[in-house]
Amino acid sequence: MSLSYATLKSADPDTVRRSIRTSQYRGHTAGLCPGQLQANLVILPQVLALDFMRFCQRNPRACPLVGVSDTGAPHIDALGDFDLRTDLPAYNVYRDGVLVDSSSDISALWSDDFVAFALGCSFTFESALQKAGIPLWHIENDTTVPMFRSAIQARPAGPFAGPVVVSMRAIAQARLEDVRAISARFPHAHGAPVHQGDPAQIGIADLSRPDWGHPAPVPPGHMPVFWACGVTPQAAIATARPSICITHKPGHMLITDIPDQADALDVLDLPSLQSS
Repeated sequence: MSLSYATLKSADPDTVRRSIRTSQYRGHTAGLCPGQLQANLVILPQVLALDFMRFCQRNPRACPLVGVSDTGAPHIDALGDFDLRTDLPAYNVYRDGVLVDSSSDISALWSDDFVAFALGCSFTFESALQKAGIPLWHIENDTTVPMFRSAIQARPAGPFAGPVVVSMRAIAQARLEDVRAISARFPHAHGAPVHQGDPAQIGIADLSRPDWGHPAPVPPGHMPVFWACGVTPQAAIATARPSICITHKPGHMLITDIPDQADALDVLDLPSLQSS
């Protein structure tokens, strides 16, 4: 039996993850489990883990690191009770930097040398925007937010380099300052926008043709606003060309047990490097 997005919108994280694990739900997670931190996921062989951690630290707006697994562990205990192999609705599988498959279960691909990285997600500040009475078209219309490769370049680390991916939301001009102030409260969820206005200024030629997600309109009286996006690592994978890399499918996130309030995110026990 499949469960609908509408049915799960009021469900708790355990219920949603169980529905995903048992193949009852395979859709996007925007708007699900409001009040809980959702995260992007990147899984890499251990040999690349240090370079990727540096990449995250050098690009905190696009890759806000909120958790890292132990080598070979399919869980991140600090973020909740879940299985990284089965508890996301959809995964992308890359080999040598090329997307070769999408799957709802990566158990057969799991390796004892994998390290998993959880990166903060814009769904966190979206919840705060909605509480402030700011509508979000993609959530109201049950679609995935549009995402674009931009002309902004990430700071490289080892083999990881490439463009910063941005997500776009059309915001009423009267609420632009509210949106900037609210999202800035969540540095672990991409923080304030990186650009607003003319998309051509950051290398985006056509808002109707996103690289990921679904197109969204920009109505009269609204402005396109762009945030750094946790799909940025998926663009960097094409440059790094790891033998294998597994990520979330854009819009299909890891739902954690961590409250998404700014003060809760500040107490996460995040990894650090002595030098980068």
